Amino acid sequence: MSALDPQTIAQLSATLPRSELVPILRAFLDDLTRLARDFDAAAAAAREEPARRAAHALAGTAAGIGAMRLEAVARRAMAPGAEAPALALEMRAEAEAALAEIAATLDRLAQG
Repeated sequence: MSALDPQTIAQLSATLPRSELVPILRAFLDDLTRLARDFDAAAAAAREEPARRAAHALAGTAAGIGAMRLEAVARRAMAPGAEAPALALEMRAEAEAALAEIAATLDRLAQG
């Protein structure tokens, strides 16, 4: 199963010229990297509210690029009483999978 919804990527590719798609994908790559790092740091420090805010931002960003599994974990981390430290490993794995697929998509676009 793909970390990114193939239909979302196909729709973006079909509607946007490469000159617009590449910067958008790079922005998603940067944003997801930063937000995953923010969540991880907040979870490691057991800082509930910063972890919830990072999870909220991750959920929205993940939804925008079609990273549905990452979005689902982030939504669980947003729930009241969620144990961010317990979700950190799963969140990290899903973020890494989504980031790898975005990077691979960018590589494919660069090759032509």
